[in-house]
Amino acid sequence: MKMPRGMKAELKGLSLEASQTVGAYLMMAGQLIDSDPEAAYQHAEAARRRAARLPITREATAEAAYAAGRYEEALVQYKAWRRMTGSDEAIPVMVDCLRALKRHRDALELADEGRKCLTDPAMLVELVIVTAGVRVDMGQPEEALRLLKKEFEQPSVRHPRLARARLAYALADLLATTGDQANAYRGFAMAASLDPENLTAALDRLDELDGVVLDIDETEFLDEPEDEEDDSDDSESADESDEDDWDDEDDWDDSDEDDSDEDDGSAGPDDAADSEDEEDDESGFEEDSDEDGSVDPHSDDETDGESDKPDETVSDQSDDQSDRRADAEADADDYDE
Repeated sequence: MKMPRGMKAELKGLSLEASQTVGAYLMMAGQLIDSDPEAAYQHAEAARRRAARLPITREATAEAAYAAGRYEEALVQYKAWRRMTGSDEAIPVMVDCLRALKRHRDALELADEGRKCLTDPAMLVELVIVTAGVRVDMGQPEEALRLLKKEFEQPSVRHPRLARARLAYALADLLATTGDQANAYRGFAMAASLDPENLTAALDRLDELDGVVLDIDETEFLDEPEDEEDDSDDSESADESDEDDWDDEDDWDDSDEDDSDEDDGSAGPDDAADSEDEEDDESGFEEDSDEDGSVDPHSDDETDGESDKPDETVSDQSDDQSDRRADAEADADDYDE
């Protein structure tokens, strides 16, 4: 695996062997952080122990620790990274670490500091979202709603599309928690329209509110080589069985020829009488079916009338959901303009 150029530049102060080792640990941490964050943290920590004075190892350890739920360790490493780089971009995630550690007052103080020093619009939106989370944990959902609504309706800066989608999602999620399902639906719809790649999972929340549940057993999509071998064995046995069937059919053909030779000749008087009786029976069945098969001409009309009658309740619900999604998409288009 080739080391990224940016990583090489940050590791250039190390020896060749050390840079290769540290780089390998960092790349493994990056690969595992989504699937196995604890393993990612162990790899990042191994890199940090070998190059603790490099900001890249501190940042990687902080991100992996945060993903693994090690908020105390993540906070320590983010502080070290901020001190080394002089950057304030980690303030929102540091506020969230303090929230997870139930240090709510410290979190609010750091959030106030971040509002004064952050200039990146996306980071400012993240700061509002995590600050609202602190308020919710403190038992102040009304204040959290006020913060989110104010930033959404009267943005302090021009929001990037994804940042605004995240803000709309956070607001909708809090509205759903407080029981305002109608406005929550509208918020999720706007987030989905701003986030076509569904990074916020807003489409999934819309499906939940619509009552659409996709239940998939992932094991059904896994390859099962043993079953394939069994299938091949079954197919071979089936082929052998088919060959035997063909042989049996040949035997039957021979016996049919013998039977046909014995049956050649004119039909006897008994056979003719049986044939006439069968024709009489068939004609009698047709007459009975005509008499019994009569249908009331009005019955089809009644049935058709019932089947054509629309389900007004389902139709109204569908129209209402479509209107709410359309309104949200229109709002998103207005924001882009």
